[in-house]
Amino acid sequence: MSSKLKETFGAVTSGPQPSAPPAPGALAAKVRTLAPSMTRSMQRVAEAVAGDPAGSAALTVTGLAERTGTSEATVVRTARILGYPGYRDLRLALAALAAEQAAGRAPAVTADIAVDDPLAEVVAKLAQEEAQCLADTAAGLDTTQLEAAVGALATARRIDVYGIGASNLVGQDLVQKLLRIGLLAHAPADPHLAVTNAVQLRAGDVAVAITHSGRTTDVIEPLRVAFEHGATTVAITGRPQGEIAQYADHVLTTSSARESELRPAAMSSRTSQLLVVDCLFIGVAQRTYETAAPALSDTYEALAHRHAP
Repeated sequence: MSSKLKETFGAVTSGPQPSAPPAPGALAAKVRTLAPSMTRSMQRVAEAVAGDPAGSAALTVTGLAERTGTSEATVVRTARILGYPGYRDLRLALAALAAEQAAGRAPAVTADIAVDDPLAEVVAKLAQEEAQCLADTAAGLDTTQLEAAVGALATARRIDVYGIGASNLVGQDLVQKLLRIGLLAHAPADPHLAVTNAVQLRAGDVAVAITHSGRTTDVIEPLRVAFEHGATTVAITGRPQGEIAQYADHVLTTSSARESELRPAAMSSRTSQLLVVDCLFIGVAQRTYETAAPALSDTYEALAHRHAP
């Protein structure tokens, strides 16, 4: 492994290390995003606090450990992975979240889609889930990391975007947006081409990796190569503690709905990834407005004749 590996990886693998505890409104988003990557005992704690924030807020650390069949140490570790210094801070956030729910400001968790659901109900459930994913992603997005990624993209000599499957579609969306404001960007679908492209990157270039799981080898490998060649690296992922973070200068965390038989995680993760991509694009367009605005105008004009009046 390269000696350039991020020195902070030890902190990343033990969970996100935010600069401040998440606001109560972001707590539910944190639980939904991080629970799938926790140990089973920690999942029980996370599910308990998300399912009954008022009841959990009334419990001591010993009481919550007993309710979930875990240990006090597990409860404290879960609190820290969710971004709180200790259980006391998590307990205060749970009380605030319970107050929001009582006031009707916190959305209810929707049910899974059943095979015999009428289409009207499918539409309603999907709309609710996707709206929740967007809200969760917005609540958990680190704007300091986002600003840094935008700054790197706005001044990049060249931009590579890596993704496989649905994530590659999101990467293509980012690339076509950046091309329309005059930036040089590529999103190779072939993993071998992605690595050979990454070898050409240098300081002043940017590589963006998109992987919900944070452990897709065909995405990690080109990002590692880009990182080791001096490019600024950005990871868009639902697992900020995943392997991808080893090679990311900036990590942008996305959320997703619970995976079920008829709703794979790729559906909702794609929705939240597109939100992050749009935030990146708008940020870059703002930073480069003097050149971006004329470029957008030119591309609109170039395609105008292809649209029926």
